[in-house]
Amino acid sequence: MTGFARASGTTVPVQWLWEIRTVNGRGLDIRVRVPNGFEAAGEAARAALSKALARGQCQLGLTLTRPEAAARVRIDEDLLARLAAAAARVPRPEGVGPATLDGLLAVRGVVEVETEASADPERLNRDLAAGIDTLVADLVAARRAEGAQLRTIVGGQLTEIARLTQAAEECPARRPEAVRARLADSVALLVGSGGLDPDRLHQEAVLLAAKADVREELDRLRAHLAAAGDLLAQGGAIGRRLDFLAQELGREANTLCAKAGDISLSRIGLDLKAVVEQFREQVQNVE
Repeated sequence: MTGFARASGTTVPVQWLWEIRTVNGRGLDIRVRVPNGFEAAGEAARAALSKALARGQCQLGLTLTRPEAAARVRIDEDLLARLAAAAARVPRPEGVGPATLDGLLAVRGVVEVETEASADPERLNRDLAAGIDTLVADLVAARRAEGAQLRTIVGGQLTEIARLTQAAEECPARRPEAVRARLADSVALLVGSGGLDPDRLHQEAVLLAAKADVREELDRLRAHLAAAGDLLAQGGAIGRRLDFLAQELGREANTLCAKAGDISLSRIGLDLKAVVEQFREQVQNVE
């Protein structure tokens, strides 16, 4: 299933951003990209996603932004004044000029340059973990909202498959008298051509009639439809099982078309195959 979520915050002075995108996948594939030194946070995020999700391809990323540290300059004015007074009291040798401001400022301790402190690692890790909790909750909520819409679509497709199955059941071409009439016409045509044993043709006609019966296919279609309906009612991670049922529905629809023997039943079978294929495509999006 598709989904997108992000969680952000600031742990002074670091700004952090978790972002995740998910797309359809037959299994669960989580790919994590974090800055160097934050591998532990990435693995914790992977573990949280593995518990919350069952299917899909996930791209998770962590972005950290550290603003350029602004240097602050502090002058110890008391120390500077004392140095200036002391320099004025000291007799100067011949050829030596008075103390200058830049010289006094160069004395250690007069000028201090302070930079903004870095983020507390423990607090940053706690904030990143809380961000993952928010991210996973938002992602699950988004996927559930999409799942509710998919349930309506898939449920409608199952209803249409059931309708076509019933139409095949009631198709006039399946009535015993219709089947006998088609086989009788075929046998009469072959007997009329000469050189064929009527008894042998009758036996072959009985075998063909048995092979042309689609009762088993219709029964299996209904069984698969019932199983799919139960899964939709159950909810949860049902995508893989729905995918399997879609394959089985497609197999029965193909067999029905192959055994139809009549254009009206063939048309129903082709419509059935089309809806089953749409159903199969949709269940790829279900977790």
